[in-house]
Amino acid sequence: MLEIDIDRLRRDLEELGRIGRDENGGVTRPSFSTPDLEARAWLRSRIESAGLAYRVDGAGNIFGRLAPDGAAPGSAPPKAKALMAGSHIDTVLNGGMFDGAAGVLAALECLRVIKASDVRLARPVEVAAFTDEEGNLVGDFLGSRAFLGRLKKEFLEKEMTSYGRPLRDILKRTDFTIESILNAHFEAPELEAYLELHIEQGPILEGEDVPIGIVNSVAGKHYRWCSFTGTASHAGTTPLELRQDAFLGLADFALRSTQLVATHHYGSMVTVGKVQVMPGAFSIVPGQADFSFEFRSHSAETLKTLERVLFNMADDIAATRGLGFASKIVDETKPVAISPRLTEILRTECQTLGYPWLMMPSGAGHDAQILAEATDAAMIFVPSPDGISHSPRETVRWEDLEKGANLLLQALVRLAT
Repeated sequence: MLEIDIDRLRRDLEELGRIGRDENGGVTRPSFSTPDLEARAWLRSRIESAGLAYRVDGAGNIFGRLAPDGAAPGSAPPKAKALMAGSHIDTVLNGGMFDGAAGVLAALECLRVIKASDVRLARPVEVAAFTDEEGNLVGDFLGSRAFLGRLKKEFLEKEMTSYGRPLRDILKRTDFTIESILNAHFEAPELEAYLELHIEQGPILEGEDVPIGIVNSVAGKHYRWCSFTGTASHAGTTPLELRQDAFLGLADFALRSTQLVATHHYGSMVTVGKVQVMPGAFSIVPGQADFSFEFRSHSAETLKTLERVLFNMADDIAATRGLGFASKIVDETKPVAISPRLTEILRTECQTLGYPWLMMPSGAGHDAQILAEATDAAMIFVPSPDGISHSPRETVRWEDLEKGANLLLQALVRLAT
């Protein structure tokens, strides 16, 4: 039975993890930043040194292709669908070195092993690294959405990036344009399936002492930028009962929305992640409170219900407190049920390998969620010690990653032969 080389995979991860290492000990490598461009060049060298055919599409998505005749005698049918595995190499600010990167480099390692074996492939197999999964540019999953042709020109031109500049300006330092991003899907191969290995980013697997998670669904999410507006006034002279305190509107909404979801929609999530209070000074009652607001669920119907109920609640709070309330949608994704065909393959291979496994949902979004719109997609989770991710303290146990990568390898061989 084929096995991955965990020492080689570890070296790759540690080497990539040094690119974008920041002063706080984390990795800061947002898409199209200087560290990201360095990481892209590094990944290209790894793909080419593995003897794979390198290509990059108009959105900056990176691929390494192993054709059947490159692995063994024989060739694929003229229009054989490709099998793809991967993730992303961009990071959040001050993040960790495994989120995304583990999936890309585990897939690369699998293709190395397959290429060096006598496995006769019936279809091409590709490793993929998708651009800006983390949403530092104009919303999550830029690359995988571009891969499927799910982006609009107005959105790419209107939205401001996290760098505080338009996307078109950011792209000037690259070989890509808004137009090339919009046309990236014309370069995409037809897919048989997509597999993604990822760290869990939560505590479930570690708590259950299980090395493998087989994902059965990925939550949909709804992002908004919201604002309560009131009247800024003197904190020492404005009576409490006469204040139009925008921050109290936000505080009331944050508490009540959390209570509602916890009580009536347990398993769904609601989060206020960023707050800006204005004028933002001592002795002034806040006249405006801007904040990010997101809710997630594995049920499309629940997402619709939450959208209606939560924003009716915000309007009621605003009316009661003499405030205004406004919001705009930043991004949305749909919940995804993972392919039963692929989860069955992963379960069977776990049994063959002797690996304990747990069927589980993913509360975090992933490129697999987007690819599932066009092909069968599946995900393999490996434990995140202490449930930590998006942090310099993010890590994995190498023995768990070895099991996850071996499971990926066996699934790829089964699907490609």
